[in-house]
Amino acid sequence: MQNSSSPNPQDDLQDTEQPFVAHLIELRDRLIKSVYGVGAIFAILAIWPGPKRMYDLLAQPLVQALPAGSKMIAVGVVTPFLIPIKVTALAALGVALPWVLYQVWAFVAPGLYKHEKRLVMPLVVASTVLFYVGVAFCYFFVFGRAFPAIQAMAPASVSVTPDIEAYLDFVLTMFLAFGLAFEVPVAVVILARLGVVRIDQLRDWRRYFWVAAAAVAGLATPPDAVSMVSLLVPMGLLYEVGIVAAQVFIKHTKAPAEAEDSPAA
Repeated sequence: MQNSSSPNPQDDLQDTEQPFVAHLIELRDRLIKSVYGVGAIFAILAIWPGPKRMYDLLAQPLVQALPAGSKMIAVGVVTPFLIPIKVTALAALGVALPWVLYQVWAFVAPGLYKHEKRLVMPLVVASTVLFYVGVAFCYFFVFGRAFPAIQAMAPASVSVTPDIEAYLDFVLTMFLAFGLAFEVPVAVVILARLGVVRIDQLRDWRRYFWVAAAAVAGLATPPDAVSMVSLLVPMGLLYEVGIVAAQVFIKHTKAPAEAEDSPAA
């Protein structure tokens, strides 16, 4: 006869399986809400201003720099249809990024302590805003100065007619480069908060950072001085901002145990 007091393996698993399944269900719901958010923005942009207008807005800095009467070309058969759709989808993802990040935050936040929430939430907001600023800086400032400089270097015997797909690849690379470059303060704050580097080390490494930033700017931008300097200078200035932000951030995001052990406490 089986002892009724003996542990049942199924009972032991039942207590741990339910929370795990509940987390999976919540994760699924958050993913669905994120997809719905991106889909809704895509539908709005597809109606107005429309995929064609979306690509025209993206190509405006280059078209203004082309010689009078010049236009871009589409080499592929379905490229005139697919590329504007792709631009609209990427724009929808960019516009809906705060909503997507909110879903991530809503999924993670219940498992964080109060001081961890003070640590994560500002970083999420700051990284999103800085990425937007980097992309906007690239579009409105860098493109407006880099494209005329590049076109001025073209020989008179060359007819400049860029392909729309190649232009999209170039623009995405530049947006990603400037968006990530503007995340320098966030990276500095994270490294300092985790104790990987100290504030005094960050100050001492200024010259090395400028050298590394120059190498990144040279690799990530077109071979013209305008683009390279436009990426190098903000990275250097944002590094200094990151040092100041790290000092403030570390002070206000300490765990209770760290605050009690610190001399200031």
